[in-house]
Amino acid sequence: MTVTSSVEPVLQIRDLCVSFRTGATLVPAVIDVSLDVAAGETVAVVGESGSGKSTTASAVNRLLPDNAVITAGTIRFEGREIADLGEHEMIGLRGAGIGLVPQDPMSNLNPLMRVGEQIGEALEVHGRTRGRATQERVRELLEMVGIPQPAERARQYPHEFSGGMRQRALIAMGLACGPRLLIADEPTSALDVTVQRRVLDQLGSLTRELGTAVFLITHDLALAAERADRVVVMYQGRVVEEGPSARVLVNPHHDYTRELIAAAPSLATRREPVVRDSAAAKESSPLVEVEGLVKEFPLRARTSQGSRTFTAVDGVSFSIQRGTTVSIVGESGSGKSTTASLLLGLDEPTAGRIRFDGVDLTGVRGRQMFDFRRRVQPVFQNPYSSLDPRYSVGQSIAEPLRVHRLGDVAERRARVGDLLEQVSLPRDFATRLPHELSGGQRQRVAIARALALKPDLVVLDEAVSALDVLVQAQILELLADLQSQLGLSYLFISHDLAVVRMISDQVHVMSQGRFVESGTPEQIFENAVDPYTQELLAAIPGRGLVA
Repeated sequence: MTVTSSVEPVLQIRDLCVSFRTGATLVPAVIDVSLDVAAGETVAVVGESGSGKSTTASAVNRLLPDNAVITAGTIRFEGREIADLGEHEMIGLRGAGIGLVPQDPMSNLNPLMRVGEQIGEALEVHGRTRGRATQERVRELLEMVGIPQPAERARQYPHEFSGGMRQRALIAMGLACGPRLLIADEPTSALDVTVQRRVLDQLGSLTRELGTAVFLITHDLALAAERADRVVVMYQGRVVEEGPSARVLVNPHHDYTRELIAAAPSLATRREPVVRDSAAAKESSPLVEVEGLVKEFPLRARTSQGSRTFTAVDGVSFSIQRGTTVSIVGESGSGKSTTASLLLGLDEPTAGRIRFDGVDLTGVRGRQMFDFRRRVQPVFQNPYSSLDPRYSVGQSIAEPLRVHRLGDVAERRARVGDLLEQVSLPRDFATRLPHELSGGQRQRVAIARALALKPDLVVLDEAVSALDVLVQAQILELLADLQSQLGLSYLFISHDLAVVRMISDQVHVMSQGRFVESGTPEQIFENAVDPYTQELLAAIPGRGLVA
């Protein structure tokens, strides 16, 4: 299928085929894909994890992995055949002509360099600025993508940024040189809706003012509906539908597109009643009680009064009843993930108390902490860094069983197979390594690992933000089923308000370390009182476009 435009395209892909070598076999990943992106146009490519979206984008930038091969087709940028360019020419083209915002915010930032230095390096390599002008432009870029105190933040390292802030830094880097084509691979999946709107507004301004073409890869159908001129739907390596975004998302022609739209959560979605586990229902005391939780972090800079501190969590109190889901929503840096880390025992609170099953966790160490960790399991935000690249999928999932000495080798292997099926992955994925999986598949593996010990509480920190809507729907249904069957409790950290409405019994809205509003999903989403909550709701993309 060929996607055409009335304007001379900046990017022109024709009949592209890409395969991956697995031993002596070539496995097709992209099959006969053709599409155009014109100057000043945003084309969104949507589809489930593994559909070929990111592989197509990597082929454009000649950044395919070593085991990938282009077997057919052509890719032209501003009329030049990409395959004919030398490596030196491609290095010059990347960043200046073709900007890239990659999907993974942690592995694409150098942990040994300050964030500002990394953005400045992109500017100076391509001769855009020098010296003080570089520092000033870095501050402008950080401010543009919504990072507060840009001068101070520019001097920090990636580990001092939240996941969402790292993603914003990558967006600043991708925009730094004013590219004619910007490839944005899930550029806002880690961002809260208010920052997402600011960044997308800036991308829109870039396309209008500079004529920049945007090749947007996303699983967010509402975002595609609101921001893209045209939508391309990919399935199993092929383009199955394309057209103006309003037409594709309101009147889809292909069954797969209809399936994607039906699976997308919206603010109209309400949680289905959950049948609680009878044993858990009899317990009246909360599983988790948090009182006056405070966490302060020291800052590098010192003043005449001494060391400065940053308060990430400021007097937070909440409880989690057995067999229920409590969600915390808020923008990046609001304190959501810090709260989760404190509950997991990965960090010590500055003040306040956490009780788990009636036991005060203050000062808990050794065997008590080991037993606690068996009952509380995390699923982290980043599916790339949360799996050991040296471990096979099966080894990663079996690791908690081995550490806690549960079962023999054969029993663990059988348990791994069952868990893979629970998260909609084939059993033979157990032999694969993380780099052979898409981002969504890696996140499913992380969820399977968290479920291995049959915990009482699962802390899900943006656990479905990297998943396409079909897999997301499967995982949310799985979580609801497990909760019903086993009486599981969840602490759900998210910036996706539609998902929060689907899964939550209680919602807390967090801003600058504090809860500014709390209530049931109906209270929060239908009758929000706090201005910050109202701002979050108003910033949701595609409201009314995707039902």
